[in-house]
Amino acid sequence: MAARPPLPPFDEMSAQRKVQAVEDTWNTREPERVALTHAPDCSWRERDEFVIGRNAVIDFLVLKWKKELDYALRLDLWSFRGNRVAVRFQYEWNDDSGRSWRSYGNEMWEFNDHGLLGRRESSVNDVEIRPDERRIHGPRTESQYGQAMPWA
Repeated sequence: MAARPPLPPFDEMSAQRKVQAVEDTWNTREPERVALTHAPDCSWRERDEFVIGRNAVIDFLVLKWKKELDYALRLDLWSFRGNRVAVRFQYEWNDDSGRSWRSYGNEMWEFNDHGLLGRRESSVNDVEIRPDERRIHGPRTESQYGQAMPWA
């Protein structure tokens, strides 16, 4: 099994790097690429859906990004301890009728020893916004460390 650094246990810098790596990977909007950052037997809860395993992650994300067009995510580290990380997030997207949305929420992640995501718990709320209220326009081009992210 290929490792996905940074690996737990996390300190503040490695937790920040892991959060940025997750954001960068999700902003590719490539379900297969996102799934490779997860343990084969991973489990998710997002809203009212429960997703088990990499193939189910791919299926979930394919449907998600067919609905959530022009998706762009921002994650912020909330807390960390050992192999667990908590984040708050917001992402923006458009639906197929042209309406714009901002989704807010919190996630709790648990990583295995190889740095793969084993468990993800997500709570999300959607708010309709005017198109001119969008403030997230695609992935970040630089990290908070002032360099392109090599691990995305």
